[in-house]
Amino acid sequence: MASPKSKISRSKRGMRRAHRALKSSPVVSCPNCNSLVEPHTVCGSCGYYKGREVLTARG
Repeated sequence: MASPKSKISRSKRGMRRAHRALKSSPVVSCPNCNSLVEPHTVCGSCGYYKGREVLTARG
């Protein structure tokens, strides 16, 4: 049965867990309609990607 060799203080535990937080995804504006989209994805509002229409616009 595994058992800890020494106590891990709250500070050491917190320092180890410091990098585990969720990071926000990057967001850029669409050059065609200026709505917010994730990079390297088709814009959901206008359907453009890299200056050309890939999908028909919603609505």
